[in-house]
Amino acid sequence: MALTYKKAGVDISKIKQSQKAIGKLIESTHKLQKKAKMAHGFGHYAGIVEIPGGKLLATHTDGVGTKVVIANMMKKYNTIGIDCVAMNVNDIICIGATPVSFVDYIAANKNDVTIFKKIVEGLVTGAKKSAMPIVGGETAIMPDVIEGKGFAFDLAGMVVGLLDKKEMVLGNKIKAGDVIIGASSTGIHSNGYSLARKALLTKYSVKDKVKGVGVIGEALLKPTEIYTKPVLEINQKCKINGFAHITGGAFTKLLRLKNIGYEIDSLPKIPPIMKLIEEQGVKAEEMYKTFNMGVGFCVVASKDQTPKINAIFKKHKIKSQEIGQIVSKKGVFVNSVKIA
Repeated sequence: MALTYKKAGVDISKIKQSQKAIGKLIESTHKLQKKAKMAHGFGHYAGIVEIPGGKLLATHTDGVGTKVVIANMMKKYNTIGIDCVAMNVNDIICIGATPVSFVDYIAANKNDVTIFKKIVEGLVTGAKKSAMPIVGGETAIMPDVIEGKGFAFDLAGMVVGLLDKKEMVLGNKIKAGDVIIGASSTGIHSNGYSLARKALLTKYSVKDKVKGVGVIGEALLKPTEIYTKPVLEINQKCKINGFAHITGGAFTKLLRLKNIGYEIDSLPKIPPIMKLIEEQGVKAEEMYKTFNMGVGFCVVASKDQTPKINAIFKKHKIKSQEIGQIVSKKGVFVNSVKIA
């Protein structure tokens, strides 16, 4: 029987229902503050309010999911903070905002100063790569909530960004004929780990070494790429119609930008760790709905912008290529198969 994200305990369709219900409640708060007028709300990669002086303030919060389980299994904590920063800044840049401050939240079952220092080392590494200060945070010791043998924890953060109206990119200008440029990922990043663990750890140990993959635990812990600097430069120097961070839900995330057609037919070679997951009984369609498949970030623009966009990614040592185009039929299609 084929493995799916739903069978691994994560039902994306049910989550979307919950998000829709939550969104309706959130909307009731949008007119409560006279000094901060809502510019764009729930449903995109970040919320935006207009503040005095005509500036736009963007906020977003995210965590690293069950990647913390792998960190615990490997007893390796100095990279998970990079993931936490990446999951926040990579989302907020999707609307054209520059990350200007970050706070973290670590919840654990017990105090362990050595591990906390390692986690924060990763946060600092990610912040430096994002050119963004960490301005504070919270560490909560909650043994009755965070359960587990030995050390157990969860990690999340919140980012604040600034932008001018001319920098805002929401996806509303996307049109048929535009191209989709994909920037390479460093691995699974920080999504799909419930399915990845279900697929891999029934057969392998995190310490096992597989040809082409290396040590499985190390491949699973590879930090999420941070796209802040190239994407902000692209937004300044190129004409962009949309940005998408490919995370939970993988390429279905493109529909956050505009309800149009996204045809993906020229993806790079599938990373070895994802190929290994697929070989354990996960169908290709499920893979493209769950994992980034080698593309961690997408840029939508007119075709004439492609050379300049690829050159900027290359300057920042990130591979990129044209992976598809915008079509008039609605949905997301990977190699002609509709996945959303």
